[in-house]
Amino acid sequence: MSAPTVSRPRKRPRSLAEEVVGVLIQQIGDGQFQPGDKLPTESAIMQAQGVSRTVVREAISRLQAGGYVETRHGIGTFVLERRPESPLPIDPATITTLKDVLAMLELRISLEVEAAGLAAQRRSAEQLQAMWALLEAMRTGVEEPDRAVSADLELHLLIASSTGNRYFSDIMSYLGTVLIPRTRLNSAYLAHDDQQLYQRRLDAEHEAIVQAIEDGNLEAARAAMRLHLSNSRERLRRAHEEMERQAEEV
Repeated sequence: MSAPTVSRPRKRPRSLAEEVVGVLIQQIGDGQFQPGDKLPTESAIMQAQGVSRTVVREAISRLQAGGYVETRHGIGTFVLERRPESPLPIDPATITTLKDVLAMLELRISLEVEAAGLAAQRRSAEQLQAMWALLEAMRTGVEEPDRAVSADLELHLLIASSTGNRYFSDIMSYLGTVLIPRTRLNSAYLAHDDQQLYQRRLDAEHEAIVQAIEDGNLEAARAAMRLHLSNSRERLRRAHEEMERQAEEV
């Protein structure tokens, strides 16, 4: 009787994304792509690496989080000048799992709750106007998810900037998309949620934050930000537990 054949487990999309990230970082490091150069299209990378579009987009997202590239919507993705190494011992490229993102949400709660309170005291009229404009972009971005996610990140960065304390801005800018899970994870999908209902809840949470900032209400701004981030953590925590349960059943 022959021994049973043990098949190799299929690699998860994130493992494939890590491989693509490694290849592109190597090419950038080797000088194949210089700062300012445009990366190949998604289709070209898919063909060269033998992966799906989802994998390529995840890889590009990680490169953006790591400060290697920036994507200009409708134009392409371009290589950035590498910034000097930061003493902050967090590598955005290592934030790859739901567990990692949950840990980052705990950091966000401690950081952004206070930022919202300070913004309520210190924001300028121009900054407030920009916050409302970003909220409108999120509402109209349901048909353009990338725009909604971009506006979400911009709003959180703007609130940090509105504290008048550059260290809030520095840490938020450094961590970038790592601090906004929807840029790395489809939170609505993972939470088994309807995309439009999910978006409406997020819009209401963001509006409560901005309204409290407009009112100059420090405690209300803190409370609204805490509720928003705690809700995000709870949605992802449930998704994480569901994924672990399914893995145990396999």
